[in-house]
This record gives sequence, structure tokens and C-alpha cells, in this order.
Amino acid sequence: MERIIIKGGNRLKGTITVSGAKNAVLPILGASLLYGGESFIKNVPNLQDVEVMVELLEYLGARINREDHCLRIDNRNVASREIGEDLMRKMRASNLVLGPLLGRFRTVLISQPGGCNIGSRPMDLHLRGMRALGARIEERAGFIKADAARLVGADIYLDVPSVGATENIMMAASLARGRTTLRNAAREPEVVDLQSYLNQMGAKISGAGTDVIRIEGVESLNPCRHTVIPDRIEAGTYLVAAAITGGEVTVESIIPEHVEPVLAKLREAGAEFEVTGDAVHIRCPERLRAIDVRTLPYPGFPTDMQPQFVALLSLADGTSTVTETIFENRFKHVSELRRLGADIRLEGNTAIIKGKKSLSGALVEASDLRAGAALVLAGLGAENTTVVEQIEHIDRGYEKLEEKYRNLGAEIIRARA
Repeated sequence: MERIIIKGGNRLKGTITVSGAKNAVLPILGASLLYGGESFIKNVPNLQDVEVMVELLEYLGARINREDHCLRIDNRNVASREIGEDLMRKMRASNLVLGPLLGRFRTVLISQPGGCNIGSRPMDLHLRGMRALGARIEERAGFIKADAARLVGADIYLDVPSVGATENIMMAASLARGRTTLRNAAREPEVVDLQSYLNQMGAKISGAGTDVIRIEGVESLNPCRHTVIPDRIEAGTYLVAAAITGGEVTVESIIPEHVEPVLAKLREAGAEFEVTGDAVHIRCPERLRAIDVRTLPYPGFPTDMQPQFVALLSLADGTSTVTETIFENRFKHVSELRRLGADIRLEGNTAIIKGKKSLSGALVEASDLRAGAALVLAGLGAENTTVVEQIEHIDRGYEKLEEKYRNLGAEIIRARA
């Protein structure tokens, strides 16, 4: 097992580059299954979750070549095979093969997916969407079986704007007969990027980025080349790293409007910004002021940035509140932050944080991806040495984390436990 060791207290300064978006490339890799030919995907991050999705595609028969943050995917020999829990339970996004396999082959048999234990993320909206398109669904012994003689477009309403369900329905409906109208759809930038990729393949989809998406089914799709958007959560995490150390950092390869909810809250807390093209330059005082944060679906404040802000506000001047409205089990990082000396009280789905002038390094464990990022940030801002264990969670979503922070002046290394 590996761990990350951080000697805190260094003010971060310099330039850092954002990798391709994990939550965009995973559905795009799934969508490549819709076409029995070759696709070329650029700006692919080197992450554990990407490796799992590549492994899943290869299990189905894909031939994939890696070329320096690019993937060349040949899906001519892909077949819809039973996918067991050994693959499906490695990450939540493995469920993104449901829509494309059903769309292309009309039959799917997969185990229930796994992923971070941050709260309830049931498959019911995904399956309801597949049923609306004409699929027969059977759930038994931890498996989902879906089949259809032909998928037919439908009017579908999502009870909540689920990103995964939106993406699965878009992919399945791309090859359905007729029009599908998806209402209360997720509006995240990753959904827009999936629409862009599918349309480059020859799909006819409009409305991504709004709450109504319309898909005109087509008979077949074509090969294409696509560049994945930058990772807005990685970008937001770097901005918080600068803030928690009172630093001055330029974050490059960014789409500023994608991180506007994060920028707005950092600005409210006292940070200053200059936005130039695809870069954000942040300057931070030694200590930010307390603010209140509430997570919401996009374009609201992202739940994937909540743990990082809890860490940041642990060192802010005053009392802050952070309310989590998306996942009911997403405060596991609080107990670990308390090991560092943070003063945090939980009341239902709200964390009440009394900011302290300093935190002190300790041994902590990452319970999930974003919790792990929060602990690294806290370690950067704390005194003495912090050791973060269970870092396999962090490797799921952050590429070359230690190297990037070292380039900003952080004292951070990876070592075997």
C-alpha cells in the first residue's frame, strides 16, 4: 500500500495544468461502443478509473492503443457479453456501458455497479429510461438483464437530474427509432461533451446543457476524433489548494465558466482572480473569511467540491456552514479533518465549521476520491507532517497529483507504507 506524505506550510506559487475530465471521458469511452469501428479520443487523463473502463471495453472485445493521453479504440470485434461484478464493482461509471450496449446489440447482462460509498445512487432512473425506450428489464441476484427487439423513441422525465441516467438514455436513444425527449435532464458540462462526441459520430442530439434534450434516432454511427474537455473538479481543487496555502497560482487549460460556482465562493471568501482565455490566476490572502456553501446540481455548487471546501473553511476566519443536498453520506472526511484539529460539527446534512488559525499534521485515511483530495489540501495548509493513507481512491481522479503540487512548491511525496 502507498501513502502520500505532506510537510505543510508552504505557500503555493506557479502554474499548474488541468488534465482531461474524468467524468467526461468515461461516458465517451462507453459511447464508443455504439459504433463497430475506430474512434480516436484525445486529452485522456491517466487515471485508475480510465484504466478500469479500458479494461471493461477490452473484455468486450475492443482493441485499444494508448498514445500519450490519446486512445485509439477499435470496436469492430465487440460483443455484448455478461459482465460480472469483478469488473462492474470497480467503479460506479461502469454502468455507462448499459445504454450503448443496449442501443447497438439490443441485449445487456451486467452486475450492479460499485464505486465510492458516498450515498445512495440507485440504478432505477437508468432502468426506467431503458424501459421507456422499449427494453425489458429483469433484476436478479445482483445482475441487470435488459433486452429489446427494437428501441423506440419516447418522452422521458427524470425525477432528479441524474448525470449517469441522462448519459445512458442519450446513448441508447441515439440508435432508437424516432425521437426521444428527455426532460429534467442533467445540465453538467460532461453531458454537453458527450453530446458533442455523439454528434461527431453522426447522432442527432440537441439541448445538452439545458434541462430538455432531444435525440433523433439514426440507423448507424461513424468514426470520429474528439478532444475531452478539461476537468472542472480537478481545476477547482487546484484553486482551493492555492487558497488554503495563501498562494498565488495560475491554473491553465481550464474552461472558466465551468468553475464559476467555485470561483464565486472563493471570491466571496476573499480570493482575487484574473481570467484570461483558458487560464485563471488566483491570489489569496493568508487567511480567507468564513462563508456558507450549499451543494446543488449544475450550475449550482458541485458536490464533488464539497469536501475540499470543508477543508478550506476549517482554516477560515469565522464560522461557516456547508450543506450537502446531493449525497447523504458525503461527510466521511469530517472525522479525518478533526484528526488534524479541525473544529467541525455535523447537524444532519450540514457541517458547521469554526475556522482555526492552524491545523496540525496527523495520520489520516481517504474514504473516497474527493475526501482524499480534501485531506491532501488540509495537509498542504497544516503545520508539521500529514500522512494520507488509502490513496488508491485519489488515483481514481487526479493525475500526477504529487508532481503537480511539487511544481508549485509543495513538499509532498508518495511512499510505500
